[in-house]
Amino acid sequence: MESTLPTADFMGFESLLSPAESAKLADVRDFLDKEVAPAAEDWWNRAEFPIDVLPKLAALNLSTPVQQGYSYLFGGMVIAEMTRADTSLATFFMVHHDLFVEALHEFGSEDQKARLLQDAMDLKITGAFALTEPLHGSDVAGGLATTATRDGDSWILNGAKRWIGNGTFCDYMLLWARDTADGSIRGFILDATLPGVTRTRIENKIALRTVQNADIVLDGVRVPEADRFAGINTFADTRTLLRGSRILVGWQAVGQQLAAFDVARRYAVERHQFGRPIAGFQLVQDQLVRMLGNTTASLGMMARVAQLQEDGGGDMPQAALAKAYTTARMRETVALGRGILGGNGITTDFRMAKIFADAEAIYTYEGSYEINTLIVGRAITGLSAIN
Repeated sequence: MESTLPTADFMGFESLLSPAESAKLADVRDFLDKEVAPAAEDWWNRAEFPIDVLPKLAALNLSTPVQQGYSYLFGGMVIAEMTRADTSLATFFMVHHDLFVEALHEFGSEDQKARLLQDAMDLKITGAFALTEPLHGSDVAGGLATTATRDGDSWILNGAKRWIGNGTFCDYMLLWARDTADGSIRGFILDATLPGVTRTRIENKIALRTVQNADIVLDGVRVPEADRFAGINTFADTRTLLRGSRILVGWQAVGQQLAAFDVARRYAVERHQFGRPIAGFQLVQDQLVRMLGNTTASLGMMARVAQLQEDGGGDMPQAALAKAYTTARMRETVALGRGILGGNGITTDFRMAKIFADAEAIYTYEGSYEINTLIVGRAITGLSAIN
């Protein structure tokens, strides 16, 4: 019966893709259905990252899709579909490709690109994005405490980073530090195996358990000048990357809702109580329709943001509104879905508990709901409530 029901893309936004993009998205779904979805709960339960999946993921040839000529809408839908199958794998993809690899495209020197770009695109090497610090998250723009001191043809890095996705196993990090000479912001391609780099996995997480977040300590780490991003000189360069990443987190919120709707509807159609499927009860149908409405509204907003990006727009306030709105709708959607599953909604055996828990990470990272709200508030009033 389920195969004859409408998809969660109730308004048909996927039809806006080109035929080639639709075919490629079908390939992505096939890969996710075969290689990711069947094992995602087990990876999550064990808090282990599936390194063996990376060559197969690389074979899709989807690194920084816009750089390869795909539309922003397609790039967003790829993230949504990955999240629909496994939020953790989607987060890995975003950190590596849309932050680290995109930084090589955007800010790397010709030498840096020649040395690293193709291997990074092919996932022969992996990258991380090291900006957040133990005492500075939302205020990291002004509070960045990690330092970089020039010493001849190299730089000495000292400080600490926290919540660094891929941090335990990555080969390189795009690491941000403040120049002790003039206070400017510098970006470095940090070889994660250098002396003085300590990486410790963050334990006891209730969300994105597959993602290997790390605490990073830098103690007199010497990095050659050749590994400084020559194109990065101010925090505004960071915003260029974070704006794109923030938009993709909005697409993750879409994917999380697609997953919640898929699981909840399937369960409601198959689960019988009082002699019939619970999908036949009015209150359950109301919950499913609210979930679908939230998902569709979020898809519509993100599709419009993708159009703005194609036209050279999609600035930070718009990205902030999209991230805040879609993640707020997501939180409601996954809660409704968890409720439909009743007691079975709190075990990963039925998928919904993982979806519900992972939503909390999406709600928080790439700017909390409150910070993104204040960014939009400043844009529409001309007055800052942040400082």
